[in-house]
Amino acid sequence: MAIWQLPTELVAWITQMGSWLHARLAFRLLPLFTGLLMARGRRTVASWLRAAGIGKDFRDYYYFLGSLGRNIKSAGSVVLAKVLGTVPLGERILMALDDSPTKRYGKWVEGAGLHHNPTPGPADQKFVYGHVWVTLALVVRHTLWGTIGLPVWALLYVRKKDTRPLSTLYKVKFRTKLEMAADLVDWAFESVKSLGKTLWIVADGAYAKRAFLRPVLALGVVVVSRLRKDAALRSMPKPKKPGQRGRQAIYGSAAIDLAKRAGQRRGWQSGTFLLYGKEVTKTYKTFPATYPPVGGAIRVVLVKERKGWVAFFCTEVNATVAQILEAYADRAAIEQVFHDIKEVHGAGQQQLRNYWANMATFNMILWGHTLTELWAWSRPAKELSDRSASPWDNAHRRPSHADRVKALRRHCLEKEIPHGELSGSKKRKLKTLWKCLVQIAV
Repeated sequence: MAIWQLPTELVAWITQMGSWLHARLAFRLLPLFTGLLMARGRRTVASWLRAAGIGKDFRDYYYFLGSLGRNIKSAGSVVLAKVLGTVPLGERILMALDDSPTKRYGKWVEGAGLHHNPTPGPADQKFVYGHVWVTLALVVRHTLWGTIGLPVWALLYVRKKDTRPLSTLYKVKFRTKLEMAADLVDWAFESVKSLGKTLWIVADGAYAKRAFLRPVLALGVVVVSRLRKDAALRSMPKPKKPGQRGRQAIYGSAAIDLAKRAGQRRGWQSGTFLLYGKEVTKTYKTFPATYPPVGGAIRVVLVKERKGWVAFFCTEVNATVAQILEAYADRAAIEQVFHDIKEVHGAGQQQLRNYWANMATFNMILWGHTLTELWAWSRPAKELSDRSASPWDNAHRRPSHADRVKALRRHCLEKEIPHGELSGSKKRKLKTLWKCLVQIAV
């Protein structure tokens, strides 16, 4: 029998997420989230059910995951609204966009296929078999812990050749990663536009293409990304002369060679920026240009590195260099999210075959990550991590996501401490014994 009891605020948030579900199904969401957050070992759905104390009616929860996957968008909207109402927001809302694979095994896993491996490792494995998830995360800065990523929704990318059986069974149509990314941004824009703030999207250079940029920019969203060193840039168009007929030109007449611009000694400047949690001095060069995939003007920033140079761009021409470089550096938050959901929550280990059930479990893991971060947002570091048993560790290091998950488990277990009529030495001994048991359990 499970003894876990989630904090009141988490129970309220999860209940609100299930408010759009039918009353016959909504109550199953809380036990699943409890098992997800508290499970140990290999993170299969079976381990979730064991941690939540679910017994004979386990089949009903597997069926529930399928129905949840079909209606995942509504729950994601609730999560995003809760995040926006909890964390402090600046003048702009910054979101990061990227994709990541999760390894799967077995040819009967729906939606799985052979994909390029972004982390080949020492074995140089160029391909990985499994799922690829296009993910959107809100990026915020904590006053003490720096940049944190809060994932809100993910879509499963399936190769065209692997979509045929899904289109027959579930009417799933093939969409590229760029099209899925544009849909995620469109959904996020509709969710945040009532706040009256500008939405900024930071993405890897793989998403700096026309199929993604054009529909996103039509919404009024600002995009920051890497720029290819051989990008076909044009100069800014000259203003129309008085009395000149015709429309204003979109692109300039002169081509811009980034390699030549970077090789010129003049025009370089130095500035200090907050990158990856530290103040760093960078040598940069910036100028406006026009870029056909964007369909207009962009702000280009060239940055000198120890070996060569790198180029970034922003679709807001009046953006400052600090805004562009710091936004791209904050993109590392979504990479940390991918690491945490795989290492801490075991994303990809759920052993499910159904397409919709896989969709539900991966998004539930993302939301479990986000809800844990929200619960720990205003709590002191001493409550979240105690490194006294590890003197070799840095005591002042910010609490990791694993530390926050363990703190949540401790909080749940400590609620179960018996409050008897003991006093004196027996009470102290019982409290000491209970603390030891809690440390072992988490």
